[in-house]
Amino acid sequence: MIVMHAELPVAPDHREEALEHVEELAVESRAEDGVIDYRATTDIEDTDTVRIIEQYEDDDAVEAHMNSDHFEAFQAAIASCLAGEPELYRYEVDSKTQVM
Repeated sequence: MIVMHAELPVAPDHREEALEHVEELAVESRAEDGVIDYRATTDIEDTDTVRIIEQYEDDDAVEAHMNSDHFEAFQAAIASCLAGEPELYRYEVDSKTQVM
């Protein structure tokens, strides 16, 4: 499994617009083949930071997502809402176990 973690610094005056774009991206991304889960949230300590946690079956699913029409539309739409550069982290996960 591949886990991606994105952090988006959102400009306070564009926060609501950014959240709409992120929500639409999450809904559309969860419908993609190979996507295990795709969730977006705001940071409770810094409400102008949006975090996206993505889980994929494999590299093909990641590539398909990155090349999807809705992801490309999101990138174009979110650009004017950002207060800085997004950060993206990738994790290769061998197993997943529910602890509680």
